[in-house]
Amino acid sequence: MPVISIEYDDLIDLLGTKVEMEKLIDIIPMMGADIERIDYTQMDIEFFPDRPDLYSVEGVARALRGYLGLEVGLKDYPISDSDVKLIVDPTVNEVRPYIVCGLVKDVEMTDFFIQSLMDMQEKLHLTLGRKRAKMAIGVHDYKDITPPFTYKAVDPESVQFVPLGKTETMDLEEILRKHEKGRDYAWTLEGFTRYPIILDANNEVLSFPPIINGTLTMVTEDTKDIFLDLTGTEMSAVNHALNIISTALAERGGKIERVEVIYPDKNIKTPDLKPTKMDLGLTYLNSMLGTNLSLEDAINYLEKMRFGVEKNEGNIRASIPAYRGDILHPIDLVEDVAISYGYMRFEPELPFAMTFGKSLEITHFCNRLRTIMVGFGFNEVMTLTLSNEKEQFEMMSLEISERAHAKNPLTKEHTCLRVSLLPSLLSTLRANRHRDLPQRIFEVGITVSREHNVYKLAGVAIYPKASFTEAKSLVEGILRAVGVQYTVQPFSRANFVDGRCASVIRGDECIGIFGELHPHVITNFDLSNPIYAFELDVEGMAPKKEESSGK
Repeated sequence: MPVISIEYDDLIDLLGTKVEMEKLIDIIPMMGADIERIDYTQMDIEFFPDRPDLYSVEGVARALRGYLGLEVGLKDYPISDSDVKLIVDPTVNEVRPYIVCGLVKDVEMTDFFIQSLMDMQEKLHLTLGRKRAKMAIGVHDYKDITPPFTYKAVDPESVQFVPLGKTETMDLEEILRKHEKGRDYAWTLEGFTRYPIILDANNEVLSFPPIINGTLTMVTEDTKDIFLDLTGTEMSAVNHALNIISTALAERGGKIERVEVIYPDKNIKTPDLKPTKMDLGLTYLNSMLGTNLSLEDAINYLEKMRFGVEKNEGNIRASIPAYRGDILHPIDLVEDVAISYGYMRFEPELPFAMTFGKSLEITHFCNRLRTIMVGFGFNEVMTLTLSNEKEQFEMMSLEISERAHAKNPLTKEHTCLRVSLLPSLLSTLRANRHRDLPQRIFEVGITVSREHNVYKLAGVAIYPKASFTEAKSLVEGILRAVGVQYTVQPFSRANFVDGRCASVIRGDECIGIFGELHPHVITNFDLSNPIYAFELDVEGMAPKKEESSGK
C-alpha cells in the first residue's frame, strides 16, 4: 500500500487551524490508515488502496476538515470552460485509446506543493494506473505551449525532443533504450510499431505517454497554470485520476477549467466534477452496523465524510464527490458512516450460536506430507498462488495451456493463477543462488486447473550430483510413507531431460512426475547446477482403506 509523506506545517496550513500532532496521530488511523513513522515535522502514512484521493496532503487535509467538523458536506469546486482543445487522432486506438485533460490556473507553487504533486502522481501511477499500463498522468507548465493539442501515434524515429532529466534530443526509440524512465516502462509499449505522442499547435512535444514528458513543460516554482493530460486503456480510470489530481490542485487555490477533447466520434469536456447520486436506507444502515442511528445522525456522519446528503422519503440520498471512485454500493456508504461514527464506539458481542470447527481431511493429509518432507531433509517454502505466463510456461519450456487469468493485474508478474508449483520453487532457488549447496525445498500448496483448486506437493533439489536416481528414491519413499500402491513408468516432457523423467501411476491415473530438469529450464531461471524435481497430486496420493503399502 502507498506511503504518503506529509509535512506537519503544510498540513496545518491546508487545514486552516492548529491541530496538535498528538491529536492527528490518534485521528488519522481512524480514517483508514496506518502511521508508519513520525518525527517532529513529518508523518509517513500508509493509506488503504481503496482511497486514492488520500494519496496527497491536499486530499488528507480535505478529509480531515470534514472528520473534525471544520468543513462538512460536499466540497464545491468552481469550474469553467476554457478555450483549450485537444484532438484525438484515430491512430492511437490500437495503442492507448483514451485521453482526458484539464487546466488549472493561478496555482501558487511551493517546494512542499511540487513535492506533493510529484508524489501523488507516482502513487496514482503505481496503484490506479497499474504501473502506468492502465493510466498515466502528464503534468505541464502551460505558459510555453500553444493549443490546440494533438494526441496521435507516430513512428518511433519520426519525433525527437528533449525528455525530462536529459539535455540531449532523443527519438522515441532512443528514450526507451537510454532514459531511466524509458527502460522502466518500455514494457507498456511492447508489441506496438507506433507510439503515442502529444503535440501542441507548433509541433512541440508535451509528452510521450506513458513514459516521460518533455523539458519544455517542466513544472517549477514559477509555474502558475498547469495543463493535465491523462492517457490510458480505460476511460473510467483516466477520469477518476483526473478528478483526484485537479481537485487536489484546487485545494491549493487553483481555478479548474475544462478542456474540450475531440474524439473521431464524439466531443467531451473534462474534468467532469458532477457528483453521482446513491440512495441509502436507514433500516439497512442500522442493520449492517447494529446501531440505532436517527436520520439526522446518519446525515451528520455522512456529511463529515464529505458527502452531500438530502432526505429521500425517510431515507438518505447521498451525492458522491467525483474524486471518490471507491463508492460502488450502499455498503460503501455504510462503511463511511462507521468510520465517522468511530470504530472504537462499537461494543463487541459474542456470537449468538456456538459452533465447533474442525480441519478438513485434506488439511490433515497435507500436514502429514509436510512432516514427511521435513524428515527427508527438505525445507518448506510458501509462495504466491498468483504467477504469470512467462514463469509458468515459457521459462519451463512448455506450451501455454489453459489457466485462470487475473482480470486487472497489478503487475506483469501477477497475471494468472499458477498451474504448477515447480516454477515458484525454481524462482526461490534463483533468489537464493548465493547460498551454499545443496538446497532442498518443497511446498504443499494450491494450483488452479480448469477453474478448480488442486492441492499439490512439489519439491526440488539443486547441487552438482542431483540425479534421477535420488528423485526416484525420494518419491518412492513419500508414497510408501503414506501407504499408496503405485507403479513408475517412463515419461517424456519438454522441461525434463529425455530418458530421465518418469510418471507415477495409481490405478489408471497419473498422480505425478519426477526427474532431472532440462538444462534449458535451469538456465532460464539463472541457475547453473543440476536440479531434480517432482510434483505430485495430493488428493491422488490420499490413501484408500484397502491400500496398506506401495511397491
